[in-house]
Amino acid sequence: MAAPNLVNVATITAKSKQAALDTTLTTEILANASSSGKVFKVNSIIIANIDGSSAVDVSVAITKSGGSPIMIASTVSVPADATLVVIDKNTNLYLEEGDNIEAGASANSDATITINYEELS
Repeated sequence: MAAPNLVNVATITAKSKQAALDTTLTTEILANASSSGKVFKVNSIIIANIDGSSAVDVSVAITKSGGSPIMIASTVSVPADATLVVIDKNTNLYLEEGDNIEAGASANSDATITINYEELS
């Protein structure tokens, strides 16, 4: 099924997804299933360094259906006890059917990610 035409959207559901990041940079954080009939409008991606003493490098990528990861943030250093806004409402993006967001960090469990998005169908 194709993603819905945004002019004819019947339902908009606000959602939020959180996860701890590990050192596997291809860890899938948010996926839009290939037959969902939905588009995900990602409004913000926020990464928090929860380590009180060390910086952590983080990476975030989008993988289009059947493609390779495309980096939207690559090995960005986040200071101890700080946050990084990868995208905000002024730079939102869309995940079509089969697309996903992947992320990872230079140290296990030193960073968390929050993705705020809307499911459009």
